Amino acid sequence: MAARIMSMITDLACTSLYANMEYEVDELRRDLHVCELAKARGVKATFVHNKCIVEPDVILTKDERAYSVYSPYQRKWLSALNGNIPHYLEDCPSPQPNSASIRNSKIYAPLFETPVPNIVEGYELKESDRKKMLQVFPEGEDAAAEILKRFLTTKSRTCQFGAVHPLALGAEESTKASRVMNYDKDRDRADKDTTSRLSVYLSSGVLSIRACVRATMRLLGINQVEGGGTSGVGRWVQELAWRDFYTCVLVGFPRVSMGRPFLEKFSAVVWEEHQAPEDIPDASEYHDRGKDGEALQRWKEGTTGVPIVDATMRCLKEMGWVHNRMRMITAMFLTKDLMIDWRVGERYFMEQLIDGDLASNNGGWQWSASTGVDPCPYFRIFNPYSQSEKADPTGEFIRHWVPELSKLRGKDIHNPSESVAKKLGYPLPIVKHADARERALRRFKNPGEV
Repeated sequence: MAARIMSMITDLACTSLYANMEYEVDELRRDLHVCELAKARGVKATFVHNKCIVEPDVILTKDERAYSVYSPYQRKWLSALNGNIPHYLEDCPSPQPNSASIRNSKIYAPLFETPVPNIVEGYELKESDRKKMLQVFPEGEDAAAEILKRFLTTKSRTCQFGAVHPLALGAEESTKASRVMNYDKDRDRADKDTTSRLSVYLSSGVLSIRACVRATMRLLGINQVEGGGTSGVGRWVQELAWRDFYTCVLVGFPRVSMGRPFLEKFSAVVWEEHQAPEDIPDASEYHDRGKDGEALQRWKEGTTGVPIVDATMRCLKEMGWVHNRMRMITAMFLTKDLMIDWRVGERYFMEQLIDGDLASNNGGWQWSASTGVDPCPYFRIFNPYSQSEKADPTGEFIRHWVPELSKLRGKDIHNPSESVAKKLGYPLPIVKHADARERALRRFKNPGEV
């Protein structure tokens, strides 16, 4: 990759190269190679911080280390931000276009005639998926800005929680009851569009995280950033801070981007085999087959017999996106109820998510698996049925994504009885939560024991 970049720079007779930093280990190695090649050719390479509001290595502990606990990090993040708003939230002017004469240049004219490819080789979509993505995640900065505006100024709607256009007609404007204003109370609900759905645009760089914070200040008419936990805007800004936090963790503890748990004491936890058994005498071959076992396959397909998990996985498969609370529930189900290695789920999510971000995805999975920074304690294991009642109190999310259960009402939608499930053709639970919970507690309390 580095050699290809330098070849292009040479062809264009460039003397300077500008790029944003990427903090993952492989990407850093790539960019270091770019810098080495650029220096050898007399090209000035400049890499700048851009992903985070407050860049890594600014907010550190008293002993000059990256924070591994979110709350104190967030407090210092907010203090640093409000202490230097012109720097951290600078609204830079848009770049000006080149003069028209550049189109006559022998070197640069071909750039303006080169079409933007519709696909990336090896990552082609089916036509039906392509149309779905265009509908659910309209491309471009203008669309992203309008979706942000809708989040800040309109009420949530049940009809908008599924795979629908985010700018569909019918949104009701409100200054006091908009989605962001109610975010502190409604953010965990999946049965209507309570969240912003801007993660796709943030992770791809279409929308700046700084633009999001500036918009909240304009909304409230204030000149300081609201980041408290008792208001809707404050809670949303705290969620944006989580993105910075996980990136700082990745920089401060690079092993997390190399498949290692942050808490090494849990590296010996015994996970269930997630691949289908075969008559192979060589154990090394057994782990490299790549064929999903029944439990993992049913989790991926959304047929575990646990409605909220199945709805989440089906939503993920169709939309390439799913509500963050649902991600937490299904991640904990995989790692605690099924006792399947968190790295298996992390990899699958990155393969499916249109908003996939290594730092946030890794942080979320390690939180659920109790192996990461500031994790959910291993003994706090989500009950998927009670979590379902909290996250989908009306049952609309489940009814939408699990049509087999569309006629159920009340608590049955969250945990249908065996007779009801059989009658509706819905699978029985792949595990009993109480039994699975005891197994998880035992293995995490004594890593290495079965």
